[in-house]
Amino acid sequence: MPISMAREQDILKLPPPKRSPRRTARRIGIHTSTAGGVENGAERAWRLGCSTFQIFSSSPRQWKPYELGPKQCAEMRRLREKYDLKPLVIHASYLLNLGGGNPEFYAKTIAGFRGEVERALALGAEYLVVHPGSFRGASREESLARAAYAIREGAAGLDLVKGGLTVLIENTAGAEYSLGASFEQVAALVGVLREFIPVAACMDTCHIHVAGYDIVTPEGYEATLRQIDETIGLKNVPVWHCNDAKAAFGSKLDRHQHIGQGTIGTAPFKRLLNDRRVAHAAFIAETPIDEPGDDRRNVDALKALVRKKRSPLRVKSED
Repeated sequence: MPISMAREQDILKLPPPKRSPRRTARRIGIHTSTAGGVENGAERAWRLGCSTFQIFSSSPRQWKPYELGPKQCAEMRRLREKYDLKPLVIHASYLLNLGGGNPEFYAKTIAGFRGEVERALALGAEYLVVHPGSFRGASREESLARAAYAIREGAAGLDLVKGGLTVLIENTAGAEYSLGASFEQVAALVGVLREFIPVAACMDTCHIHVAGYDIVTPEGYEATLRQIDETIGLKNVPVWHCNDAKAAFGSKLDRHQHIGQGTIGTAPFKRLLNDRRVAHAAFIAETPIDEPGDDRRNVDALKALVRKKRSPLRVKSED
C-alpha cells in the first residue's frame, strides 16, 4: 500500500471516538498497523471498534528484528486492559519457512521464530500465528517433521505456559509445495507439538475456500466444520481469520477480499459468527485496504452479522 494512502487513512490522525464502540457477542477485530510504535496497534484497534486484534511484532519482510522497549510493552498491556482488547494475536513473519530444507535459511528461520516467541511473550500476547512453510526439495512428511522441529527448537527454554502464550498453526491456501493446506496436516503438526508447547490452530476462511473446502453452501459449511472437528477439533481453533476471497473456489490462490465482496460472500460469515461451536473463538479480518476507511468497514461488516442477544422475557406479576 502506498505511504500516502497509509497516512491518509490512519485512524490515529482522526479525533478519538466520543464513546466506546459497540460490542457484539463475539470478539471481532482486524490486523492493525503498528506504525509509530507497536503499542499503537492497540489504540488503532479500539478506534476501529475492535474487541480483539492482530499485529506484526516486527517487520514481516525483514530479517532484522524490531527491538521492543519495556515502556512499549507496558503501554501495550495498559491499553489492552483499558479497552478490554483480548486476545492479542501476533502474526509471525512471512520470511520464515519452518519446513524448508536449505540449512542456512532453516537456521535463520529457527532464530527468527524464537524472536517472534520472545516478543509475543514480552507483549503479553495470547497467540502467535505461524504458517508451516514449504516442502520444496523434500517430501511433505519430511518437511512437516522439520516444521515441528523448528517450532520446538525456537521455543526451547522459553516458558510459554507461564507467559500464557499458545502457538497457532495456520491452514494455508494450497499453493504448490505449501504445507498446511489440509486439515490433516495442521492436525499432525498440532499433535506432534502438543507434548512440548501450548499449541492449537488458526483457520483462515479464504484459505479454506481456495484450498477446495466448501464453506459457501449450507451443506458444505456443515461438512467442512465437521471435518475440522474430526481432525483438529473445533475447540482447538481459538482464532479464525475472516477473509473473503478474490480467487475462485479450489484455485489455491491466496488473495483476500473485503467481507461479502468476494467468492465466499456474506452468508458463510454469518453462519460462522453465530455458530455456537466456535463461540469461544476470536474472529480477525486480514482484509485489504484499497480506500480510506476499508479497515473500519470490514470490522463493521463482521459485527453487523452477529445476532444480538435476546433479552429475557419479562413476566408481569399478577397483583
